[in-house]
Amino acid sequence: MIYTVTCIAILIVMIIILVRAFCGPSIYDRILAVNMFGTKTVLLIAVYGFLIDRPEFLDLAIVYTLINFIGIVCVLNFIERVERMEDEEEHS
Repeated sequence: MIYTVTCIAILIVMIIILVRAFCGPSIYDRILAVNMFGTKTVLLIAVYGFLIDRPEFLDLAIVYTLINFIGIVCVLNFIERVERMEDEEEHS
């Protein structure tokens, strides 16, 4: 029962995060929302695994966490490089 309520609460939070991701005023707000969505997905996978009595879903959650972390770091690195190139073009 408690796992079902937790899954529903996480899904509601994920919907709110998606609204923030699409309506964020800046690119950094959108990236933060995508990162939060990935974190909530990991939580959902873990809780759902316990809901259906399959705790080995934690392995999937850990792999998804690593993919989410590496993806966000790569996107932020790309945005930093683009902004640096734009600044250099303005000062040239």
